[in-house]
Amino acid sequence: MRLGVLDIGSNTGHLLVVDAHGGAAPLPASSFKQPLRLAEHLDDSGAVRPAGVDALAEFTVQAMRVAEDRGCAQTLAFATSAVRDAGNSEDVLKTVLDRTGVRLEVLSGEDEARLTFLAVRRWFGWSAGRLAVFDIGGGSLEIAGGSDEAPDAAWSLPLGAARLARAHFASPALPDAGALRALRRDLRADIARNAGSLLRSGRPDRAAATSKTFRSLARICGAAPAGDGPLVRRVLRLDTLRERVEELTTMAPDALAGLPGVSPSRAHQIVPGALVAEACMDVFDLVELEICPWALREGVILQRLDQLPHLGAV
Repeated sequence: MRLGVLDIGSNTGHLLVVDAHGGAAPLPASSFKQPLRLAEHLDDSGAVRPAGVDALAEFTVQAMRVAEDRGCAQTLAFATSAVRDAGNSEDVLKTVLDRTGVRLEVLSGEDEARLTFLAVRRWFGWSAGRLAVFDIGGGSLEIAGGSDEAPDAAWSLPLGAARLARAHFASPALPDAGALRALRRDLRADIARNAGSLLRSGRPDRAAATSKTFRSLARICGAAPAGDGPLVRRVLRLDTLRERVEELTTMAPDALAGLPGVSPSRAHQIVPGALVAEACMDVFDLVELEICPWALREGVILQRLDQLPHLGAV
C-alpha cells in the first residue's frame, strides 16, 4: 500500500510518500517539501498573514498532485503548531479546504508528542527500556516518556526554534549576556514545570531526540552526515553542545549558515534551538541524546497501519 503523509509544520510543508504493509517498516518512496515558515508569517495579533495562507494553499495543491502522480492510495494531511496556535486558525483551515479540497487535521501538542514517541519506540524497540523523547519543532517543543508504545507522559510547550527566533533573535544584533542568561533561566523553568510527570516513574533508560533542529545540532557537534544513512548511530552529547553553544551565540548569520548540517533558511533558528536542547538535557540530567531518524510523520503512518490489521504484504 502506498501512503502519503502531508505534514504542514511551522517551518516546512513536507509530503512523504511511503510503501507500507503490515509487519514491515514504512519504506520511503518519494519526498516533496518547501519552506513555508508559517511561524514567521504571523502578524502582531498572532494570525497567519495572507501571504502565508497563500503559500500554504499553493503548496498543498502541488503536494496533492505529487501524491496522485506517485500513486498514493491515501494521503493523511495534518498541521501542527503554527496553524494550531494561529489567531485565525479556523480561517486558515477553511481557506485551504476551499482552495484545495484538502481538510487538514490539526494535531494537538499532546498528540504530536504521543505520535513522535510511537515512532521512536518502534525505531529503537523494546530494548530501549524506559524511553524519553524530545522534539524541537519550529513552533513547539514536544516531550514524552514511558515504558510502552503509548507514553506515560506527553506534553507540548511553545518553545519551538522559529518561535523563539522571532521573539528573541529578530534583531540583527545578538542578545547581550544578560538577555541570554534570562532566556536560559526562563527556558529551564518552563521545561522543568512538568518534568516530574516524566520522572516520577523513574529515570529513562534511553533518551532520544528527533527533528531537523536536533539533527543539525548533532551534526554541528560531530555526528555523521546524513549521507552516511539512517542506521549510523548519532548522538548529541551535553558537554560538546555546551561548548558549541558558547561559540554559536557569538557567530554572525552567514557563519551559522555555513555550519555542517545547517540550511541557510534555518540558520537563524540554530541558536534558540541549541538553547532549548541544552535546557532539556540540563533539566532531565542527560549526558547525551541519541538521534532518531523517525519522527512525527512516521508516527502518523504507523498509527494508520495499526488501524488496518488486515493490511497484508504487497
